[in-house]
Amino acid sequence: VQLVESGGGLVQSGSSLRLSCAASGFTLRYSLMKWVRQPPGKGLEWVATISSDGRTTLYTDSVQGRFTISRDNAKNLVFLQMNSLIPNDTATYYCEKNEGAGNPPSRGQGTQVTVSA
Repeated sequence: VQLVESGGGLVQSGSSLRLSCAASGFTLRYSLMKWVRQPPGKGLEWVATISSDGRTTLYTDSVQGRFTISRDNAKNLVFLQMNSLIPNDTATYYCEKNEGAGNPPSRGQGTQVTVSA
């Protein structure tokens, strides 16, 4: 399993970014996928989940209405569109694949998002 995140950067409050996650080494279309983030000095927090077929999405309350998770199974990509960014969104963002009960999830190296006030 390999997950490679990209698209992060330094932006001003109110800006938008689109994160991408390139997946390889497994069949993406069979996998539920998530985005999680780790703010500076804090633990990992769940951001969004998308079902394998892309029809069902879930969001943590703090990003609901601002972020959109999507996927392109044909291109082995998962996306996170982030609009109306605020400083509290500053974090390293990871895409994540569950590996079954008792196993740690797979994550990429992450992409840094920094939002200035």
